[in-house]
Amino acid sequence: MIVLGIESSCDETGVAIFDSERGLLGHTLYSQISLHAEYGGVVPELASRDHVQKLLPLVSECLQQAGLKKNDLDGIAYTAGPGLVGALLVGISVGRSLAWALGIPAIGVHHMEGHLLAPMLESEKPEFPFVALLVSGGHTQLVHVKAIGDYELLGESLDDAAGEAFDKTAKLLGLPYPGGPELARLALSGQAGRFTFPRPMTDRPGLDFSFSGLKTFAMNTWNAAKASETEQQLEQTKADIACAFQEAVVETIMIKCRRALEQTRAETLVMAGGVSANKALRDGMQAFMQKRNGKVFYPRGEFCTDNGAMIAYTGCQRLLAGQTEPLSFAASARWKMEELN
Repeated sequence: MIVLGIESSCDETGVAIFDSERGLLGHTLYSQISLHAEYGGVVPELASRDHVQKLLPLVSECLQQAGLKKNDLDGIAYTAGPGLVGALLVGISVGRSLAWALGIPAIGVHHMEGHLLAPMLESEKPEFPFVALLVSGGHTQLVHVKAIGDYELLGESLDDAAGEAFDKTAKLLGLPYPGGPELARLALSGQAGRFTFPRPMTDRPGLDFSFSGLKTFAMNTWNAAKASETEQQLEQTKADIACAFQEAVVETIMIKCRRALEQTRAETLVMAGGVSANKALRDGMQAFMQKRNGKVFYPRGEFCTDNGAMIAYTGCQRLLAGQTEPLSFAASARWKMEELN
């Protein structure tokens, strides 16, 4: 089955084509980073309008890349939620209309299920069951994955997601948008151990996360430094704060992952979402899983952030299982993954 996947949940327009026999045949992606940079964050109305402009040209480009025509497609998959409603509706309306015109089935895909299954696009794939760590700008979740569609939420962020905390901390340090990757780069030149940040919610049982306190701790540390240090000293202090913040986030996530693996008795961990590309997190998790004699899987860098390939793959699996969507459709700004079949 050849499936076209469309991702438009936030600020990236992604299109890909996945063949159940030959694998990924093509993928195209347009990022709106430059569009939103002057505002310091995603502007929903601008995001929606840009998806309208970019989506159909990207569909044509992806078909050309794969050497296919529209009539060669067997199904359409599109992100139906969670995400920005206006942005979602662009991808949904194009995907559903295209499927109707071609007389082929269509399926709405859960955005986080797409991230969760993104490592399946690699040559070495994780085997079920496993624990999935989903870390992005909007979500931080631990999920026990028993099979495709069989998910148990173990814990999630009660306030800021990890990626959101990275971005907000970067902004208060005066780093350019998008802040998360910039903070990670700055942390490389930081002096480890100068500042000690808390490891939130690790002193109590449970698998939920809370990162808003780390952002506040970073702000207070930075304000105290600005009141007592010279401009030259502040440049190094900024890097030291970035280093301490990143260490706290990574260690907190690793502590929670250890608990999740012990609770489920799983020996395989999957990391996905934009923050899973963070080198400190990958290196730490790799060493941690090797020590446990377990395995960690994650998608290649270009499939960590939002993309059409993960939607095409996930939609293909659901279409092969016989699932389709009716002509009527709706976008879901909030959608619990446990509600999936």
